[in-house]
Amino acid sequence: MLMDSEIIGLIDIGSNTIRLVIFEINKDYRLFELQNIKTPARLSQYLNDKKEMSQDGIDVLIEVLKNFYDVTKLYQVARLMPMATAAIRQAKNQQDILKQVQEKVGIHIEILPEEKEAFYGSYAVAHTTQTENSVTVDIGGGSTEITYFKNKKIIKYHSFPFGVVSLKQMFFKDKEHNHEKAIEKMTQFVKEQLKTLKWLKKLRVPVTAIGGSARSIANVHQRTVDYPLGGVHGYRMSGNDLDDTLSLFKSLSISELENLDGLSQDRTDIIIPANVVFKSLFEEVKAPVFIFSNKGLREGIIIEYVNSKTNQDAFTINNIGTQSVYRLGLAYHTQNSVADYRGNLVSELYEELCDHQFFEKDGKIARLLQYGSYLYYMGEYIENGAGSQHTFYIISNSELNGLTHKERVIIGLLASYKNKSLFNQYIEPFHHWFTISYIDQIRYLGGLIKFANALNDSHMNVIRKMELKKNNDGYELLLYHKDPVIAEKYRAMRQKKHLNRVIQKDLTLTFIELP
Repeated sequence: MLMDSEIIGLIDIGSNTIRLVIFEINKDYRLFELQNIKTPARLSQYLNDKKEMSQDGIDVLIEVLKNFYDVTKLYQVARLMPMATAAIRQAKNQQDILKQVQEKVGIHIEILPEEKEAFYGSYAVAHTTQTENSVTVDIGGGSTEITYFKNKKIIKYHSFPFGVVSLKQMFFKDKEHNHEKAIEKMTQFVKEQLKTLKWLKKLRVPVTAIGGSARSIANVHQRTVDYPLGGVHGYRMSGNDLDDTLSLFKSLSISELENLDGLSQDRTDIIIPANVVFKSLFEEVKAPVFIFSNKGLREGIIIEYVNSKTNQDAFTINNIGTQSVYRLGLAYHTQNSVADYRGNLVSELYEELCDHQFFEKDGKIARLLQYGSYLYYMGEYIENGAGSQHTFYIISNSELNGLTHKERVIIGLLASYKNKSLFNQYIEPFHHWFTISYIDQIRYLGGLIKFANALNDSHMNVIRKMELKKNNDGYELLLYHKDPVIAEKYRAMRQKKHLNRVIQKDLTLTFIELP
């Protein structure tokens, strides 16, 4: 078991960048990123033809690690995990590098084997996305890890000894970053390498990309299409979208790329190789969609560490969305007992309305309705008077693991429902994502949550059962209760209009006291 909180530092020593991420893990297993700093060290360029890292490269590594180690002491990191991938893994003088770092910095670097690096990336994707079957790709500076997982279990993996920096060195030496012939030769090379993995051919599963290069491509694409949401975890692109970003990168000079919104400046000269690898893999797999995961190697290491201490309970592969919603609620001090009871009332109401065919029963909608009910008006923690606005913004722009961007918006609309006017204001940028009838359904369900919330105005859990009955004049909702319902009666009568919009006939509320 973890203590109330634990601070962990992870140094990811890649071939292109070295990054320090400091996490605080609280007792509810929420990961708070306290610090995230990086430097584009490009260690792979210090490997000579004999795969020996020069002393200049080792000195760069030591200088960065000294600085990062000082930062970890400032944050009182209890456990430090320095992990190295391709550049040091491939270095023939690996032992000398490790010895110098130990003597001059005082930390021991763990070399991640190829299979372990591939495992951690897939582990993170499996535990933070809905995707059951996928090919994952994590392209670094000196290696490219590819895995195929089925039912969230790794079936195949491979590590290619090339990455964005080494591809640049191989094909663009003394050439412009967008040299057409160089790009053609590199593309041919990458395609030939991918074809050596017979198990990749026509898998027809999503390609999930991990890492900084993929993040830059997703960021750039979001800006070119005026994407209305924040965050790139779970962002989806088509094959044509990958063509568009590649064409854009090829059309711009280095100085223009440096000013391209969404593209990290330290990736301007290596973004084309990354895009080529993603596009080539997409075509080899015959993938239906290209998905970006913001969770990769580092998150995989941390998630496995936490799971190893909690018997795999902290991060599951089956209830990812539920865990994410629950932890988001905790972050904004949601009252569990109140939220759970409201969810029970909403479920009972939804079932009654489905039984009377006002809604067509839908398991996915029922799940999102529960999430919206649990997070209802959580934004009041920030400001009481603007609880609806804060609720929609927070949910729709939070990286909720296991939920698509469209689902985030739906949950935000449900949890923030106040009135039709605000609802229309929130959904306006996303109107093209949904049909008119689906929008109406979400609005009605938002009103359902608001009515259910009124039925527990005192937070005393007084309503024990409800039953919807058809009569000659319309419908009657029987509400069986144990204790006095003065507050609930008043609030329910005021919010009854939300049920009337669904039923579109006269509705009578009848409160019946149980013995």
